[in-house]
Amino acid sequence: MQWLPVIAALVFTGMIAGLLAGLIGVGGGIVIVPVLFFVFQWLGVGAATAMSVATGTSLLIIVATSLSSVRAHHQRGNVDAEILKRWTPFVAVGVIGGVLLATHGGGVLASGIFGAVALLVALNMLLRANAAALAERLPGRPVQGGMAAVIGLLSSVMGIGAGTLGVPLLTAFNTPAHRAVGTAAALGFVIALPGALLMLLLGETPVDAPEATYGFINLPGFALIVPLSVALAPVGVWLGSRLNGAALKRIFAIFLFFSGTRMIYQAAMG
Repeated sequence: MQWLPVIAALVFTGMIAGLLAGLIGVGGGIVIVPVLFFVFQWLGVGAATAMSVATGTSLLIIVATSLSSVRAHHQRGNVDAEILKRWTPFVAVGVIGGVLLATHGGGVLASGIFGAVALLVALNMLLRANAAALAERLPGRPVQGGMAAVIGLLSSVMGIGAGTLGVPLLTAFNTPAHRAVGTAAALGFVIALPGALLMLLLGETPVDAPEATYGFINLPGFALIVPLSVALAPVGVWLGSRLNGAALKRIFAIFLFFSGTRMIYQAAMG
């Protein structure tokens, strides 16, 4: 009986993640991490541990769910091989730094970073949805390397793929939207695979972690969320085609705004 509330909470997380991914085209950690963060606390887990385990679990989920997305984008020619090759080493270095921050800096730091970035993403969605590109092309290679490292660091701290940060950044430098999405999906796999492995292997499992957690990854969360999010994403797409897309994005931005605000508050109080 003790597993019933855990299973119910994880099923809820998978359903919400899949529906939102289909409804408004976002996915992975930007949805899963805040929901898991609050669900784990509802189950009695401390805020710092809840954030660390939500981050690690989300990265492993992205490994599983991103493969089909990357394959589909590659078949459509939406992955920029040159950007991928140029950015991958810098993203990987950023991931190592991000995981070290997430595991040794404590979940409180990670929740503060997630909250701050979530607020920026929400404001970008609300205020710059149809903004023009900032420049005609990407900057020089040194600047691109720095951009890639920052994306790897922040994304691994937050437990998200590259889409949340990479797509707005690439489109801001006049990369076509479909190519930006496809390239970010490939970079998301580059972030998630080493990130998940490091979250599994680095450090001891926190004493107050949810049951069946190894390192900073909750295996029941992974096992339940992956199939449900994949199964319900098409339902979200179907609903999205019948609802106002702009209104949905505003609603999601508001969700991010309040989630980010609460995470920052808990980080400050922690």
